[in-house]
Amino acid sequence: MANLIKPFRTDLHVHTVLSPCAEVEMIPPLIVEYALDLGITLIAITDHNSSANIEAVQKAAFKTPLNVLPGMELQTREEVHSLCLFDTIEQIYQLQKLVTETLPPIKNEAEHFGEQFVVDETGEFIRREEQLLLVSSSLSLNDAWKFVNDLGGLFIPAHVNRKAFGLLGSLGLVPTDIQIEALEISKHLNPEDAAKQLPQVRGYPLIQDGDVHRLDEFNGKMTLYLEAPTIDEIRMAIHNNNGRLVGFS
Repeated sequence: MANLIKPFRTDLHVHTVLSPCAEVEMIPPLIVEYALDLGITLIAITDHNSSANIEAVQKAAFKTPLNVLPGMELQTREEVHSLCLFDTIEQIYQLQKLVTETLPPIKNEAEHFGEQFVVDETGEFIRREEQLLLVSSSLSLNDAWKFVNDLGGLFIPAHVNRKAFGLLGSLGLVPTDIQIEALEISKHLNPEDAAKQLPQVRGYPLIQDGDVHRLDEFNGKMTLYLEAPTIDEIRMAIHNNNGRLVGFS
């Protein structure tokens, strides 16, 4: 029997207390509880340059309706933030190894940048991440895209309408030497206005997320119509293939 296409209210850009710019409330059980209270059933955990809290959120979401994809918000040497999304922990850990090797060895100054906490599924403290995460990898945008793509992941430049760390603010254009499948816009800009205000994004599929650093920043305006919460299905939805769709409310 064929699977049915189902709606997944989605936010693919969610930080935890591992990101120094995130609030202390961004611990696994509260992330899961708050997302479900909003009717969100699909998220990606995308901390800055790190993947250490993903499994904790997945464990917190176990036996709930919330699906949690492994992800990362990678900062390339051009100071562009991009979402790197995967199906499996094994994939994200391969990216993590490369990112760790390409980050400058700078120790985090918590009083200046914020704490970087690794926690368990209950939100209990495990350790502090000593490597500063709010810094650029030496990977180029092209390098990062190719590595993520070769791993079977989805590479989406984040909040492209923002001046700080956005693709358009940093480069002024969408590069044509890599195959950008979609662009993310901030929750304060709807897709129709984005196409009018930003001619560079015309012709590219758009997604919209909350860039969640505190619980009340969950967006939930985007619904993906998928058979299952996988990268292949999300890719089909982005391209409006085989009945998969991206909808906005």
